[in-house]
Amino acid sequence: MRPTRRIFNQAHGFMSAYWVQVLIWLLAGGSVLLSIWIVLPAPTRFLLPLGVVMPEVSPWLVALSGISLVAVLFTQSQAKLASLALVFALLLSLLPLIQFPAANARMATEMQSVLGSDYLSQIPRSLQGRMRSHSFQLQDIWGGIALAPISIERGLVFAEPDGVPLKLNVYRPTTASNYPTLVIIYGGAWQGGTPNSHETFSRYIAAQGYTVVAIDYRHAPQYLFPSQLEDVQTALTYLKLHAAALGIDLTRLALMGRSAGAQLATIAAYQQSQSLPIRAVINYYGPVDLRAGYDHPPVPDPIEARTVLKAFLGGSPDQVPDLYRQASPIHYVRPHLPPTLLVYAGRDHVVEPRFGRQLQSQLQVKGNQAVLIEVPWSEHAFDLLFNGVGNQMALYYTERFLAWALYSRFEN
Repeated sequence: MRPTRRIFNQAHGFMSAYWVQVLIWLLAGGSVLLSIWIVLPAPTRFLLPLGVVMPEVSPWLVALSGISLVAVLFTQSQAKLASLALVFALLLSLLPLIQFPAANARMATEMQSVLGSDYLSQIPRSLQGRMRSHSFQLQDIWGGIALAPISIERGLVFAEPDGVPLKLNVYRPTTASNYPTLVIIYGGAWQGGTPNSHETFSRYIAAQGYTVVAIDYRHAPQYLFPSQLEDVQTALTYLKLHAAALGIDLTRLALMGRSAGAQLATIAAYQQSQSLPIRAVINYYGPVDLRAGYDHPPVPDPIEARTVLKAFLGGSPDQVPDLYRQASPIHYVRPHLPPTLLVYAGRDHVVEPRFGRQLQSQLQVKGNQAVLIEVPWSEHAFDLLFNGVGNQMALYYTERFLAWALYSRFEN
């Protein structure tokens, strides 16, 4: 019995050591495979979510790599390769947090430079008390950003062009009143999406003391530009006619869009062809010069930009040059435009940040106020993760810009 027990114990020890090794390599390999997307651009649409998500959850990856490294050091002193892999993953995971202080300082300086060094003091104290106190709070990464109760109406039909029902959602504080209003246009390469997109953001902003209206539009390729812009104008007309019922203050109205929606919001704000005065526009990583985007697509090009643009406009720039010009916000720049907030991702491989810099430069040349917030570690659509590192920073400055544009400029 004793030799048998000894053999059993040896086998058990061998198997235990084997599974420990397997676990160590799974942790090391998983940490590296996840954290590498903080610096590696996604080559395909299928892999793009990894490039979007991983930088924004980097504190989680820091915790995973750090805990795994400690476990390796305590259990396998000879697992040098696994240890090196985990150190590599840990360093990659730390990159956004390392970049954060300098980026935040640049953004604070940018806001003061464009809006004035005293712009914060112009925002009512009651509103300041509801805004986020810091541009990054680690506890919100783990637990999420708290949302106060609000009133929500979904699915209100505002038009039916060609029999297509276009709907809008309304988010507003629970106390009935007419509030400064933010109209939001979703992205989706002009081919998809609904007003429910980014609803957490809409709910958050409404709780700050705004009416938020998320609107719909017809999609390409069935409906080519300018159908989408016409739908935005139709929605604005509807809001004008139903302002009292929806809790909208027509004298304090801003437009916001993300990606394709930002292109529509920016043109609508800069056209100023409707009777509604647009007081500000917020452009999250929106296309600016569509011909340049076609001629020089990003590398890599995960969504196949040229295919998207041809589906939206009905052809290449050589085939429909007038539409490429008509659909490019850069060609609407002139003096006396509403203040603009441009939010772009530094690692964007869908709409490169150079387009945000180009639009800001042209706006400022014409004497307009334009703030550029560039999040250096982030990829396109980074704000899908509402409590992520990049969105916490973007949200902090977005709500201050919005308060300055719709509250301080009218109440003080």
